Amino acid sequence: MIWNTMMGTSILSIPWGIKQAGFTSGIILILLMGILTLYCCYRVVKSRNMIPLIDTSDWEFPDVCKYYFGSFGQWSSLLFSMVSLVGAMVVYWVLMSNFLFNTGKFIYNFVHGINVTEIVPGTNESNKVICPGAARDNPPQNGSVTFLSGNNTGFELFEEWWDKSRTVPFYLIAVLLPLLNLKSPSFFAKFNVLGTVSVVYLVFLVTVKAAHLGIHLEYNWFTENEYFVPEFRILFPQLTGVLTLAFFIHNCIITLLQNNRNQENNVRDLSVAYFLVGLTYLYVGVIIFASFPSPPLSKECIEQNFLDNFPSNDIMSFVARIFLLFQMMTVYPLLGYLARVQLLGQVFGNVYPSVFHVLVLNIAIVGAGVAMARFYPNIGGIIRYSGATCGLAFVFVYPSLIYVISLHRAGQLTWPALIIHIFIILLGLANLIAQFLL
Repeated sequence: MIWNTMMGTSILSIPWGIKQAGFTSGIILILLMGILTLYCCYRVVKSRNMIPLIDTSDWEFPDVCKYYFGSFGQWSSLLFSMVSLVGAMVVYWVLMSNFLFNTGKFIYNFVHGINVTEIVPGTNESNKVICPGAARDNPPQNGSVTFLSGNNTGFELFEEWWDKSRTVPFYLIAVLLPLLNLKSPSFFAKFNVLGTVSVVYLVFLVTVKAAHLGIHLEYNWFTENEYFVPEFRILFPQLTGVLTLAFFIHNCIITLLQNNRNQENNVRDLSVAYFLVGLTYLYVGVIIFASFPSPPLSKECIEQNFLDNFPSNDIMSFVARIFLLFQMMTVYPLLGYLARVQLLGQVFGNVYPSVFHVLVLNIAIVGAGVAMARFYPNIGGIIRYSGATCGLAFVFVYPSLIYVISLHRAGQLTWPALIIHIFIILLGLANLIAQFLL
């Protein structure tokens, strides 16, 4: 359950993050961030038990923050929780626009018997891999595709009304905005198993593609050439920002573990879940990076969504996009419901004060998603900014501060414990600052 909840859209950006950090440092960072976030999550789970003389069995982590930090802790934890939820919903909107665009393009070409070759650098074999970034930097003068057969005029009209950033993000409003206004989206919770199916299929896709492409690695530790990136890069904080959100479950871990039949196994189950999540991220990230064909392409071509490195007419990528699109369209209303419960519940004391209140909130959330999909469709950037921001509070600062304060009140605080947890807080602060400097 924890693995299924934690595995999200971040998996699509892990190969890009490894590229930004360098292959060796990327692997090291995934391992270190997994251990660090696991420890901080463990501190969240244990935070209620360190409050004496009060029944905290029905408390959530924001209640613990309120106990230690008063109203500031309550409202700041709400703010950072909203950042994580809205950030995830924005990423979902960008990805759903991407998947819907590529799915519609594939179906249109198939139905009309159109065979096109995209004018972007790529490999020539049947398992084609492309470099969309090169086309963005040097756009072709004669459009985005070369027609091999089909109706040229009809396709141009289709492209005008089916554009990844100018039209498709707006089409999603008609489907998702009404779903957000439902009082209880419990129906969509039944599709939670789709998340597991999607991740399993992605692992299968990555394995098959790597088997066909082979391994393309050349170790250049500190220098960069045309085809390979160095093993250690100064851009490594971009990966730590992505990983903060990739391993982020701290704001709901207490709720998830409350359903555990054997509460004494909470720490074991949490550790196993983090191990499996880290193993999945490592496998997908390392295999995609290692098998990316360079030469003839460069590792710099790896996209923030690695599925974009496969052309729209690739069958396996088409199936993956269908799975992910349907999964995200069922999860999106659940995220909106959580955002509504947390914000309106705290502000108005009622999770559904009126249709007007709910509609205004949902329009604002949807508007943020549409704006990002239209003007900044970079999921790696959105993930790392939102991850580092919400992670500063929920992953690094609050768990460490609460533990230090509880030890101090119990007269058990030692200098090593104080230094270690201050260092964790400084790591979180440096992680956030670095996102805006690199």
